[in-house]
Amino acid sequence: MAISNEKIEQMMASIQELKAAKEQEIEELRVKWLGRKGEITQLFDEFRTVDKDQKREFGQRLNALKNAAAAKIEELRNTLEEMAGPAAASFDLTKPGDLEELGARHPISVTREEIISIFSKFGYSVAEGPEIEDDWHVFSALNFPPEHPARDMQDTFFVQPEGDNPILLRTHTSSVQVRTMERMRPPIRVICPGRVFRNEAISARAHCIFHQVEGLYIDKNVSFADMKQAILLFAQEMFGADTQIRMRPSYFPFTEPSAEVDVSCNICKGKGCNICKGTGWLEILGCGMVDPNVLAASGIDPTVYSGFAFGMGIERIAMLKWQVKDLRNYFENDIRFLRQFEAAI
Repeated sequence: MAISNEKIEQMMASIQELKAAKEQEIEELRVKWLGRKGEITQLFDEFRTVDKDQKREFGQRLNALKNAAAAKIEELRNTLEEMAGPAAASFDLTKPGDLEELGARHPISVTREEIISIFSKFGYSVAEGPEIEDDWHVFSALNFPPEHPARDMQDTFFVQPEGDNPILLRTHTSSVQVRTMERMRPPIRVICPGRVFRNEAISARAHCIFHQVEGLYIDKNVSFADMKQAILLFAQEMFGADTQIRMRPSYFPFTEPSAEVDVSCNICKGKGCNICKGTGWLEILGCGMVDPNVLAASGIDPTVYSGFAFGMGIERIAMLKWQVKDLRNYFENDIRFLRQFEAAI
């Protein structure tokens, strides 16, 4: 049947009677009337054959028909959404909500904050620095000779190994001590907590990422006895008032003399157990008097000032405090592991 006013009126009436109960049915109606091969689209194809004197009248009617069809399709969609709305929200809004399951503070964060709190009472402030560092601040300014093994690729993650001052991920927070000495004049009393990186195989007792807290005290007439007393007070605050320490001679490029520090085992009280391997002692940190070359490299006169430095692994302190035997547990974010420390925290 050719295009005519009667046909347009019939189609208009049919459109007003359209009904649909599903989204698929609405889509089928849209395709039937407005699709590329739909009935209204076919009328527009036939419109090309209409006489010129009738084109205006039929054009207006066809546009009205098309708009009516589009409006009806939209009306059906809105009606379907309104009907689905109450069903989708058919729950009791007055019921109590489900309780959010809370996590737990990480033992590394707790230990870090406790260490900072202890040294804050001793007058130390917190200093921070970048994790991506240069060779000068990590090695050269700390008296590391060019042939030192720590410069080797097997120990250090180099970001840009070329040039006179390579870029790398810091292997210790001693780089923050250097930056502090460069920008501050003595007296200096700071601790430097932060994350460090070393190219090591991951195991129960080692990881390529770990956390350190290092301390630095520089002033006139600072002695080895001052350092020993500061470390003893820290150990007693951290592990208990009856904790004892012992120092064993050691070597670090940036301190001289240097020492490793052990604390009396807080599990067996020095009698010997599997945690301390029967020795009654547990290693916690390294320390020493700041080498005069390190002071001079940062612009501090070693003939006037002296100082001491110490450093400890936060994971190590946390392992001793809570007898965690596998370092990897700290990085797995298992909420069951973290909740074990809620009571202790």
